[in-house]
Amino acid sequence: DEQYELAVCYANGHGVKQDLEEATRLFRSAAEQGNARAQNNLSALYLAGEGVEQDFYEAARLSRLAADQGHAEAQFNLGVCYLNGEGVEQDDREAVRLLTLAADQGNDDAQYHLAVCYLRGDGVEQDILEAANLLDSAAEQGNSMAYEALRNITEMLEKDEDE
Repeated sequence: DEQYELAVCYANGHGVKQDLEEATRLFRSAAEQGNARAQNNLSALYLAGEGVEQDFYEAARLSRLAADQGHAEAQFNLGVCYLNGEGVEQDDREAVRLLTLAADQGNDDAQYHLAVCYLRGDGVEQDILEAANLLDSAAEQGNSMAYEALRNITEMLEKDEDE
């Protein structure tokens, strides 16, 4: 955990000069020792191409390692990879499974993306009520995209009632 904490300091420039290469080296070392947070953070660097060359396959591999340990953010990130086909074959059902795992742990980004799946019927049977419940949960946590989507749905429903 000390390597992970030091990597976070280098990644963010807390108490040391920001150095993404050093952060990457330390995250990699901690990730190789099975640290799920390090695996997730290293995955994020590969997704963004920060401190390393962008590599969706490596990002997905690292996210899978952390997701398999129950890391909610990694489950969310891997779910998005499956939604978009980045580093893995596009698979809406697997995306929904992973997003559900993260959403059940309270991850507001996962709740929002899962709600969109329910709205569209991507990888799951379309269910507007379930989508609204997920959007409400995410909005309560301050997720502005969920709040906006919930507001739009409410306006649509009110408009339909007026007609």
